[in-house]
Amino acid sequence: MRSLWEEFNSLGTEMIVTKAGRRMFPTFQVKLSGLDPLADYVLLMDFVPLDDKRYRYAFHSSSWLVAGRADPAAPGRVHFHPDSPAKGGQWMRQIVSFDKLKLTNNLLDDNGHIILNSMHRYQPRFHVVYVDPRRDSERFAHENFKSFTFVETQFMAVTAYQNHRITQLKIASNPFHPPHPAGDGSTGDSPPPTESHCPNYWGVSLPPKGSSTWQPITRPAAMPPIPSQEKRGRAARRGK
Repeated sequence: MRSLWEEFNSLGTEMIVTKAGRRMFPTFQVKLSGLDPLADYVLLMDFVPLDDKRYRYAFHSSSWLVAGRADPAAPGRVHFHPDSPAKGGQWMRQIVSFDKLKLTNNLLDDNGHIILNSMHRYQPRFHVVYVDPRRDSERFAHENFKSFTFVETQFMAVTAYQNHRITQLKIASNPFHPPHPAGDGSTGDSPPPTESHCPNYWGVSLPPKGSSTWQPITRPAAMPPIPSQEKRGRAARRGK
């Protein structure tokens, strides 16, 4: 969805956060290459603040202004792709879409959604974790994942769209998008976008395993244990 992300970014991307959780649009999608087809990998995302400021939208100038210091940081969480862990061959076979990921502003959320503060700017980060089969794999944990960021995916978290051009582009780009954000706590969810609606994606090429470039940019926030097949199965059922 690269070109669509770039189009939103040129206007200043806004993402709705609700108490119940709202899916992102554009959806973050990647096409992977360079993985070991027979090795297991986990794919996940987290979100980090872009700065220590809180913002407000000035309608008279159609621009964002600094409103003060950032609110206390929301609990750090990561979102595992529900197919994790899976073989490299499976990940490379098709476009990987994070269409189950939801954003919330509910600090007490117990559904595993990503918790963000409204009127704050965020940078999504994408992480590829190699599932090391060695018994002492924890010794090499710092070598076994690679992080990617794309500046075009930066956004402002909001409870209602502020820039009318963003609203228009969301409606024009997503045929399932409600014309107005749900203000009653409902999810406002739409069916996940299909490749026909979203023909673009981020191409991610992994370097050979063992290369020094596998050193991470920064470790994902609150990195939890890699889910087992049984646990991810239960998580997928809960998400339906």
